[in-house]
Amino acid sequence: MGTINFYELASKNKRRTAFLIISFLILLGLIGYFIDYIFFGGNKPTFIIIALIIAGFQSFLGYYYGDKWVLRAVKARKPDLTYLKEKQYVDVVEELCLAAGLPTPKIYVMDDPSPNAFATGRDPQHASVCVTTGLLEMMNRDEIMGVIAHELSHIRNRDILTMTMVAALAGAIIILADLARWALWWGGGGERKRRRSEGGGGGNLVVFIILLVLIILAPIFGRLLALAVSRSREYLADAGSAELTRNPLALASALEKIATSPPMKRVSDGVAHLFIADPKKKKLSEKDSLWANLWSTHPPIWRRIAILKEMAGQYT
Repeated sequence: MGTINFYELASKNKRRTAFLIISFLILLGLIGYFIDYIFFGGNKPTFIIIALIIAGFQSFLGYYYGDKWVLRAVKARKPDLTYLKEKQYVDVVEELCLAAGLPTPKIYVMDDPSPNAFATGRDPQHASVCVTTGLLEMMNRDEIMGVIAHELSHIRNRDILTMTMVAALAGAIIILADLARWALWWGGGGERKRRRSEGGGGGNLVVFIILLVLIILAPIFGRLLALAVSRSREYLADAGSAELTRNPLALASALEKIATSPPMKRVSDGVAHLFIADPKKKKLSEKDSLWANLWSTHPPIWRRIAILKEMAGQYT
């Protein structure tokens, strides 16, 4: 096996993310079409417009205020510059931002003994990075640089924007499914009854069955697609860290320490996907199976480590 080229890896994951977002749009369109066909004859995209408006408003709030909610939820604080480790962390962020040509994000610390980190914010001008006290205590300077470079790559790649768009699409799919379930429960629309009276019940029954299947499966598919995008962005940020530091082994070493540490104490499921590694240390996230890959927010950490080592020419 030859050395992995992080440019090729980044390009591959960008294509994969684009494919997944297109899949979201197709799924959303299918659900909206069948709902509108049954209840309104397919003449107007009524349900899909309602779902997009609701999901868009939710995403608007998350996009502009989500970073504040996240930082408040984890009780993040400003670094104490009188403490050497936290001063070093600030210096690393500023140094890497200068190298990457990025504005310096707001810098925070989270009091937790388990090593981890995350980035949030809608764009490079409104971004924040946060690391745990455990990470600062456990990591050397090179490892901290690897972790921060990963988080800055999320900011540079505008992953928060990508995940906000994915959340909007997933939310619209769930809202559509709920609207369809509600409409079916209350007896459907006049268009469906009219076509049945005109003798088109057979074809309408097929559409009805398809819609019923989509109502049941669409929220699951939407969740799976969102998780797949999240995992893809983690690989992309790993590649960005290797590109920025020119030292993939630094991040590999940091991930090895994170992998052997205990789970974090105070992290909700709503923000767990933001961290560089699964903060809850769920056993599923470290398994390499189709089921695990479908339901995990992060790719297996040992696989990420192996890829980073291959980038440096080390093979296991």
